[in-house]
Amino acid sequence: MSNPLFIPVVFILMSYLIGSISFAVVVSKLLGLSDPRTYGSKNPGATNVLRSGNKAAAILTLIGDGLKGWLAVWLAYQLNLSADCIALSALAVFLGHLWPVFFRFVGGKGVATAAGVLLGLNWWIGAGTLITWLVVAFCFRYSSLAALIAALFAPFYTALILGTSSPLLGAVCVMSGLLIFRHRKNIQNLIAGQESRLGSKKPTL
Repeated sequence: MSNPLFIPVVFILMSYLIGSISFAVVVSKLLGLSDPRTYGSKNPGATNVLRSGNKAAAILTLIGDGLKGWLAVWLAYQLNLSADCIALSALAVFLGHLWPVFFRFVGGKGVATAAGVLLGLNWWIGAGTLITWLVVAFCFRYSSLAALIAALFAPFYTALILGTSSPLLGAVCVMSGLLIFRHRKNIQNLIAGQESRLGSKKPTL
């Protein structure tokens, strides 16, 4: 008899590997740009890639990081995996972005990947979180502040739409907590008034 845990475990591992593809590094290398881990905030993410002055590279990074989060969740739904497995797969692809095995476990902060995951889990949750990010980013011009506030609202949107008993709520809460943790340096910079605004080429102090 086949092991009923085989497919879920393999898929969760595959989700982690998908998340481990750092599009900031891959896109920068393909376009002949400097490694984003060597300038600015040294974070391999779209916001830091934008500091290179190449908007196309930043957009491609944003799309790639978001798409991998969405893809892992979408595939989990297509395989009719349990809600618990979908939640773990969502976490796995997010963790892969934060600590990618392909890049010595040095990854990004997870904003785009988290957005992709949320869109995959439920379109309304993802849209609400993205709108929150856009409003804050437009008003204050701080990507990090927008990410932090969106992370705080994501669990609320999830509970409102899916209910407090959904295992997906737990996954979203963990992702939000990790995202805030990964922005701890940005929080210090925001308080000190040293955080770089969107579009700035200056490194984060």
